[in-house]
Amino acid sequence: MPRSVNHVASKAKRTRILKLTKGYFGARKNVWTVAKNTWEKGLTYAYRDRRNKKRNFRALWIQRINAAARMEGMSYSQLMGALHKAGIEINRKVLADLALNNPSAFKAIVDKVK
Repeated sequence: MPRSVNHVASKAKRTRILKLTKGYFGARKNVWTVAKNTWEKGLTYAYRDRRNKKRNFRALWIQRINAAARMEGMSYSQLMGALHKAGIEINRKVLADLALNNPSAFKAIVDKVK
């Protein structure tokens, strides 16, 4: 008896992954094996970069706070140490947002810890 293959399901799976690789360059978008490998590797990158994004944003916030603090005559580390000593618990995300969008509020915080 001949072997039965569920071609409907296997073709649907291939079609689904080829739709996900739409917009990729060259064979990555239309050759099944290349597209499948590219898509799987993309999932790995997505998993990794969901974690790296948090690091990148923290680094960006620190750079923004440092730039604003230096305009007020302090370094980043001096400012964070002074905030800690003064008992002001404000996170880097909010501090960076203040430095960028509301410099007067940031200046008031710096003046309070000086």
